[in-house]
Amino acid sequence: MTTTSEFRHASRPEEPALSVRQVLTLERVLAGEPEVVAGAGGLDRAVRWVHVAEAADVGVMLSGGEMVLTTGVLLAGDEAKQTAYIQSLHRAEAAAVVLGLGRAFPTPPEVMRRAAERCGLPLVVLHRPFPFAELTEEVQSRLVRRKFAAVSLSEAVRTGLTALITSGAPLQRLLDEVAQHSGCPVVLTNLAHRVLATAGERPAVDDVLRDWERIARQAGGSEGDGWVRAELGGRGERWGRLLLCGYRGDTATGRLLADRAAEALVLHRMLGAGSGRTWEEQSAHGLLTDLAAGTVPARHLLPRARAAGLPVNRRTFVPLVVPGAEPARLERVLRTLGLTGLVAELADGATAVLLSLARDQDAEALTARLAARLRTPEHPDTVIAAADPRTCWDDVPAGLREARHVADAVAGAALDPPAVVRLRDVHLRGLVRLLRDDPQVQSFAERELDGLLCGGGRELLDVLRTYLATGRNKSRTAQLHHVSRPALYRRLEAIQTRLGIDLDDFEQAASVHIALLAHDAQQG
Repeated sequence: MTTTSEFRHASRPEEPALSVRQVLTLERVLAGEPEVVAGAGGLDRAVRWVHVAEAADVGVMLSGGEMVLTTGVLLAGDEAKQTAYIQSLHRAEAAAVVLGLGRAFPTPPEVMRRAAERCGLPLVVLHRPFPFAELTEEVQSRLVRRKFAAVSLSEAVRTGLTALITSGAPLQRLLDEVAQHSGCPVVLTNLAHRVLATAGERPAVDDVLRDWERIARQAGGSEGDGWVRAELGGRGERWGRLLLCGYRGDTATGRLLADRAAEALVLHRMLGAGSGRTWEEQSAHGLLTDLAAGTVPARHLLPRARAAGLPVNRRTFVPLVVPGAEPARLERVLRTLGLTGLVAELADGATAVLLSLARDQDAEALTARLAARLRTPEHPDTVIAAADPRTCWDDVPAGLREARHVADAVAGAALDPPAVVRLRDVHLRGLVRLLRDDPQVQSFAERELDGLLCGGGRELLDVLRTYLATGRNKSRTAQLHHVSRPALYRRLEAIQTRLGIDLDDFEQAASVHIALLAHDAQQG
C-alpha cells in the first residue's frame, strides 16, 4: 500500500518548519532591526535549522533549509570570498543568510547583495547588535515544538482513523474525522475529478463545490493558498485523490495530515473491496437520497450534483426507480445507450436513476429504450417506474418521490405491468398505497376482509386478488390459477359466504377490492 503527496520534495522528507518571513517577525529578531536587502522573493522558504558559520565554503556543512547567521569577519575586504560565500549557500539550498552589521560590515555589502539577488537567496542584515545565540535558541525551540506537535497530530489522526476503520465506520465518518483535524473542507475525488464525498462545514464545502470546475483544472498544479493534495492508490495503481481545501495550518503539517488520511482511506477501500457499495455508489446514493428526502433544498445540492459529474445546465431531468435491478447492470445499459445519469441502490432493494438529457432529447422514447434493454431473457419482468420529466432542478426531489411512489404501487400489482409505468397508470392502487398507514384505512381493510384473514382463508384471498385484478374475468382467473371453471365457481361462492357479500354487486366488489389493495400495501 502506497500513498504519495503531490507536493512532496524528492530531495528530503518534509518536516514542520518556519518560513524565513515568520522568523523575521519573531520578537527577538525584531529587536535586531532586520532588513531584507536581497532575495525578497524567497522569504517563504522553509527554515529547518539555524546555523552560525563564517567560512567561505560553508555550503559543505549544510544539508539544505538552514538559516545561516554570520558577522562576516572572515569575509571583510575580500570581494571574491564574499561572492563565493553566497554561491556556496545557494548551492547548498540554504533558506537565507543573516548578516549582523558591525565592525566587519558597517553597511550592507554591495557585492554580497548583488550575488544574493542573482541567486534569489534572501539576504537579511541586522542593524543593531544581536546575540546570535538568542536567535538560534528561539528558532530551534519553536522548530522542536512544531515537530512534536506534528508528530502528536499524526499519531492522533492515525489512531482515530484506525479505530473508525476497525469498527466498520462508513467512508463519510472517516472524512468527517479528517475535516475535524484539518479545520477546512475535505474533498475526495476519482481520477476524473468527479467528487465522490466531502466533509467539513457545509457553507465552506458549498463554496468549494461551486467553483469546482476551476479547482479541478488546477488540481495538478503547484502548492498554494493552503491547497494540499494526496494521491490514493495501491499495488502500482492510482484511483483517487484527497484534497484539503484552504488548509490554514503549517504546510508541512497539512501534508502530513493529508498523507495519514490517504493511508487510512486506502486501507478502508481495500478492506471494503467486494462488500457493500463502492465509493462512487455511495456518492450517488447520498446525493439521490438527500434529493428525495427533501430535507435539504434542491438548490443547495446543485453544486454537489455538478461536482459529481452530472450535467445540470439547460437539461431535462428524468427520475426513475427500477425495482430489483442491480446498479451495475443499470450503469452498463446507460453507457451502452449513451445516457448520462446518477445511479444508486435504495434501501428497499430498488435502484434509483436520475437521467440528465439535453433539452432536444425525447425523454419518453429514451425511457422506453432503456426499459427494452433491461428486459432480457434473464430479467423478463423488469419494470421502470418513471416520473414525468423535469426541466427545473428544484422540481427533481418531487420527481424522485413520484417515481418511488409509482414503484411502490407497482410492487403490489397482481398482474404483469408494462415495461414503463407512470403515475397515471397506477390509478386507485397508487392512492391506496399513499393512505396505507392511516389507522382508519387499516381498520377498514381488516373489517372488510376479516372472513378471509383467518381460518385458512389465505388461498381464497389469492383467488379474490386475481379475480378483481382481471376485472372479474372468471375464465382468465381460472386459467391463472390452473383450475376448472366449476372449481373456480365453488371458490368464489366460498369467498362470498365468508365475506357476506355479492361479488356481482359493483359497489360491494369495489369495496372489497379497495380493502384488498390496502391490505396488500400494508403487508408490503
